[in-house]
Amino acid sequence: MPFIVVVGDLTQMKTDAIVNAANSSLTMGGGVCGAIFQAAGVKELTQACQAIGQCPTGQAVITPGFNLAAKYIIHTVGPVWSGGQNNESDLLANCYQNSLKLAFLNNCQSIAFPLISAGIFGYPKDQAKTIAEKTINSFLSALNADFKAYLVLRG
Repeated sequence: MPFIVVVGDLTQMKTDAIVNAANSSLTMGGGVCGAIFQAAGVKELTQACQAIGQCPTGQAVITPGFNLAAKYIIHTVGPVWSGGQNNESDLLANCYQNSLKLAFLNNCQSIAFPLISAGIFGYPKDQAKTIAEKTINSFLSALNADFKAYLVLRG
């Protein structure tokens, strides 16, 4: 049940699933989201996301990985930072927890996360990293299975 923080390119991770820091309409955005769409195949991933429709903040949905090394892309919508008074920390923890559950339910043995909400959604990076580490470690310690989780930070 290792949890490993690495510096690298999320789209190059050779895990069963990678996590997209998505928007609620599951459309191609900038940053990590845009890079995932480009690497996976914009047309294919756009069609798969349109078939799903929407994803509420804190929830997660899954699509194929298409042209990625990862078999799946798990899309989760992080909270937009508004000072920490609007349940942002719980919503962010839910992103990690629901993504991990979805990976496990789809027989994944490895997953790679970006630092959710810490880009254009404005979540303070140190706080976002603490929530990610705490939530992932808590999930893995309760899981009685061989499962690897990575937090991929940009260099």
